[in-house]
Formats: sequence, structure tokens, C-alpha cells
Amino acid sequence: MPARVFGAVDIGASSGRVIAGVVDGGRTTLHTVHRFTNGVRERDGHLRWNITGLYREVLTGLRALAVGFPEVESIGIDTWAVDYGLLDADGNLLTEPISYRDGRTDAVIDTVHDRIDRQGLYGINGLQYLPFNTVYQLVAEQESALWDRAAHIVLLPDLLAYWLTGELRTEATNASTTGLLDVRTGTWSRELLTRLDIPRSLLPPLQQPGEQRGILRPELAETTGLSRSTAVTTVGSHDTASAVAAVPATNPRFAYVSSGTWSLAGVELAAPVLTAQARQAKFTNEGGVDGRTRFLRNVGGLWLLQESIRAWKEGGRKVELNALLAEATALPAGGPEIDIDDTEFIRPGDMPTRICTAAGLPSSTSPAEVVRCILDSLATAYRDTIRQAVALTGATVEVIHIVGGGSQNALLCQLTADRSGLPVIAGPVEATALGNVLVQARAHGAAPDTLDDIRHALAQTQRTREYLPSPVGAQGRCLARH
Repeated sequence: MPARVFGAVDIGASSGRVIAGVVDGGRTTLHTVHRFTNGVRERDGHLRWNITGLYREVLTGLRALAVGFPEVESIGIDTWAVDYGLLDADGNLLTEPISYRDGRTDAVIDTVHDRIDRQGLYGINGLQYLPFNTVYQLVAEQESALWDRAAHIVLLPDLLAYWLTGELRTEATNASTTGLLDVRTGTWSRELLTRLDIPRSLLPPLQQPGEQRGILRPELAETTGLSRSTAVTTVGSHDTASAVAAVPATNPRFAYVSSGTWSLAGVELAAPVLTAQARQAKFTNEGGVDGRTRFLRNVGGLWLLQESIRAWKEGGRKVELNALLAEATALPAGGPEIDIDDTEFIRPGDMPTRICTAAGLPSSTSPAEVVRCILDSLATAYRDTIRQAVALTGATVEVIHIVGGGSQNALLCQLTADRSGLPVIAGPVEATALGNVLVQARAHGAAPDTLDDIRHALAQTQRTREYLPSPVGAQGRCLARH
């Protein structure tokens, strides 16, 4: 059969890409046709995303896609979770979306829990308490002047899909991160919406990954050069849902860490776990592709490293990531660690100073020592989170898969193997884009029918690296796999 092409729009908190996924037999090859930066900026007293600017970048990427891969059949979109845009009755965006890193929810946490206590909330939505979850953002939004003008609440990947197709829907895996979905039924929770005074009419209907959202609007087909028949196919639009779909697991007894700006660590289950113990351990039950449950914890991620490098450069230091990692690897084990989940690390700012304060380190601490502290702390958090997941679910874990950007960090992967005592398989780096492409490809008859078969194919065709536990820490053995 001839190779087939699917486009992936993959946008994270710091950057985005438009990618051509070429599916040829059992192998999927990714070709990035456009890259662009992303980030929050302060405006009107809040940290906001420039979603209209991101949309322009998406269109630029689609034009590049049409030039290099004119046979593209479909486009899928994934982004980070929880954030949304407000549309008026005419479908116009009322303002640029506020970022989850904004502090506006601080004032409404108690308001939400006065209306429904934490245990009752968890019993419905199954989500780990995080102060930036959409449920808190929307209660904060009710105090804004725009609330009464809002006709639709649209999650960001769905907003981009709306602009491409004119169709308003809410993709289910991303909806599961809002805190407004009933985790048992997979539908919007009437009880929560009533208690929080959020009209059901504001929330577009739900749609599952693999369903067609619509066809590219004719004027966009003309301006981008894509075919008028180009579909927009719903994928796991929460980027972690797409990443977990592309875990190249051949052993079903696996845990995963999607490691990037945030880390999400856990196990895949057939049904949610809603025990008091799971809630107290801060585990969340998010929707996955094919109705699976991603039982996981949000763990602080490489944001701490990214913000530290930014702060050092702004302070005039000449720092380079690979050199810092080499220096950090040479440092002895047993250094200080921090609570990687401390809310002190959520917002932008002078991250090295915050880390040194939390770790009890002097202000003269070198960048390499700060980097080692971050990675030691992350590896410990990964180990502890996976151990908790096993204890709470009874699952058996024999291997840890690390996917995403963190899979390139050899020190982090080796430290995770050492601390957990389990082999770590790192990669693919592009798990999110692969999951995005392959869910589209399956919907169009170009990929295996089951998620397990997709994962087996990825294990055979994608480059990964295995890290084995070693008592000598980061000097342990590393085997390449193909």
C-alpha cells in the first residue's frame, strides 16, 4: 500500500510544531515542517496565552505541510490541558485565554469547596487537587466582566479545531482534566455544574478520539493549499493522552512517565480508582484513548530546569544545557533534594533562588549543583509516584517507560532506574506527535485496530534506549534498542 500522510499540530507550553506523519506499512516517520515558540505574557493583570498568534502559526505550518506533503488526509490537534477560551454568541473570542500559571484561582479554592467538599468532588471527577484545574478557573472567571457575555467555554485544542472547521466540540480526554466530567459515566456532571453555577449550555458536546471533527473550511483550504477534503480528526487532544497512547510497551506490566514541562507518572487501567487513599495520595483519573483510565499524578517537571536556565541567562551567566548535564552527572550522589511538587515552583521567576532556599543550599551554589538537585528530586518523585500507584491499584510494574522530552535526559533516566530498581525504557521523544498521528491513521484505516497493536508496532520501529538499575548511579549501564 502507498504511504499515507497525516498532519499533527502539537503545541506545548513553551513551543509548538506542525508535523507530517508518514505512515508506511508498520513504520511511522515524523517530519517537522514548522516550529514556533509559545509562552505566557502579562496583560491586563493576568498571565495570558496568545492563542490568536498560535493560530496564525498553525496556518503557517499548514501551508508548509501543503507544500511538502500535499497528499495529507487529515489533521489532529493536541495541546496542554485545563486552559480555555470564552466565545460570545457569534463565535468570537472574548479575550486571550488566561494561563493555568496565573494566580487568580487562589481566591476561589475555598469557594469551590464550600459548594462541594474535596471528598465529594473527587468522588465525581476523580481528579488530583491542583489549584489551576479548570473547575477553579471557571469559578474565578465568574467574577470577571466577561462571564455574562460568554456563550461557549472551549478548551484550547478545540478552539483551534473550531477555527479550522467551524465545528464546536469538546474532546473527551481533555474534558476529563477540567474537573467537570463525571469520571464514571464520561459525561458532563450535572451535579457539579449545578453546584458551581456553570450553565450546561456553555460546554460543547463531547467527542471521542478518532471521530471526525469536520472538514477544513473552504477558505482555509484555499489559503493553505490543502485539499478541500482534508479532515480534522479528533485525537487525544490532551497531549499526555496522545503521549501515553504511543508508549512502545510490549510488556503490559508497565508504568509510564510523560516527562516534559510537567511530568505525569502512573499506570494505565481499565476503570478509575476513587478510594479515599487515592485522593489523599493526590492521584488523578484522566481519560485515555479507547476509554482507558490514566491513573497518574502530576509531578513537577523540567519546567524547573527550563526556568533556571532562563534565569541564569537573564542574569548574565553563560550556561549551556549539555555542559550543565555533564557537570551534574559528575557530582556525587546523595545531594540535597526538594519537594518537586511544592506550589512555590509553579509560577515563573527566579527559580534557582527558590530551589536553593527549599534545599537549604547557599546562594553561591553552582548551576550544575542546582541541576543535579532538580534531577535527583525528579527521579525520586517518579519512583515514589509509581510505587504509590502500585500500592493503590494492585498493579504489577516490571518496567518504566519515559516518553517525551525528558527521555533525552540520560542522567534523569539513569537516576530513575537506580532509584526504582526497575529498567527504564526511554523514548520515543516524539510520543505525543506519534500518538496524535496514529489515532488519526487508525480512524482512516492506515494503522492497527487496537492500541496494544499500535504500541507493539512502535516498539519495533521507534528508537528507544534502555537504562538498567546500577548501584553506581549515573555511571550505570545503558543499552541502545532499535
